[in-house]
Amino acid sequence: MAIRPLLPADRFVDLGDQAHLCTGGEAPWLVAQEEVYAEFARLKSGGYAGRQQVYALGEACREKMGQLWHVSSDRVAFMPSAAEGMAWLARGLDWRAGDNIVTTDLEFPSVAYAWRDLRALGVEVRMVKHRDFVVEERDLLAAVDARTRVLAVSQVSFFSGQNLRVEQLAEGLASTDALLAVDATHAAGAVDVRADLSDLCVSSAYKWLLATHGVAPCYLSRRAEERLRSSSYGWHNLAVWPAQGAERLPDVDEQPMPARLEPGNPGMVSVLFLNRALDELLALGIEAIEAHVLDLAGEISDGLTHRGLRVISPRLRSRQSGNTCFAAHDARAVMHELAARGVLVWGEYGRVRVSGHLYNGSSDVERLWQALEEIAV
Repeated sequence: MAIRPLLPADRFVDLGDQAHLCTGGEAPWLVAQEEVYAEFARLKSGGYAGRQQVYALGEACREKMGQLWHVSSDRVAFMPSAAEGMAWLARGLDWRAGDNIVTTDLEFPSVAYAWRDLRALGVEVRMVKHRDFVVEERDLLAAVDARTRVLAVSQVSFFSGQNLRVEQLAEGLASTDALLAVDATHAAGAVDVRADLSDLCVSSAYKWLLATHGVAPCYLSRRAEERLRSSSYGWHNLAVWPAQGAERLPDVDEQPMPARLEPGNPGMVSVLFLNRALDELLALGIEAIEAHVLDLAGEISDGLTHRGLRVISPRLRSRQSGNTCFAAHDARAVMHELAARGVLVWGEYGRVRVSGHLYNGSSDVERLWQALEEIAV
């Protein structure tokens, strides 16, 4: 049975004449965001009252992220990028020589290398090796010991599309002091994200969340907050306005979450774009979106295999995500050849990533097959 899009292509900018299968790189733009910008522009010119309305919309966005991630909104902050969320954790813990971080050797750079400066303190970064592009949860947990401070992973791999079992990792860490840090960039908006099982969960907004650069929602657990010292300060995360007045004092109290992770003004226009995108995602429901995304992943995976291409993404549905990837000697050339035929994918590092989201259907996949017949892979 043909898979139909959950949202029609005309709800997005310039999707009518191409098969957009590259949300894992950059999502298309909702037409409705034009209204968001017009509203932001009006409020931006509205002085103090306008700013208060902008921030009220920001708080609405915070509520929606909490709903999507199964957490209280007062634990969700707006970071400028997913990299900064992971870096905040790296900077904030009280590290000791002999401590270690566990991650994988197939991680996105902002997860794998957030800890690089800690080596000078005698902290070890343990990179668990993948097995034919699959990272086993049991291997990650086996690398954890009494000196592990953080287990840091992406829920969905940028490279292979594997959806890690976060609940298994959380259960395995329950009897330890290690914090679980999750980058949900390739999961949030496509598959369910249980941020409540983690200590830190952060996501870029310009991919599956259908927003843009400049804001990254970040969840921080209470136990993680208790262990962290802040590393950036400003008017927003310090109790200076209006409590302290105009004259500075030698010391000042910190604000609790969520302001604690927001030393200055978040990128509010990006927050408002995210707020509008979340309306679409929550109206459809993450359960329906995930089922749709996994149906597409199954169709894409089967079709690639049938055509003799080496699929490096997991075949088991519970391990799949919106990203289905196949090996290609010159992945970037394949990406450009497909784009010339109206099919947008993402190709790099010896693999091509095909991403099916809520605006895709079987007709887009069929167009991919037609284009692949015309090129050498």
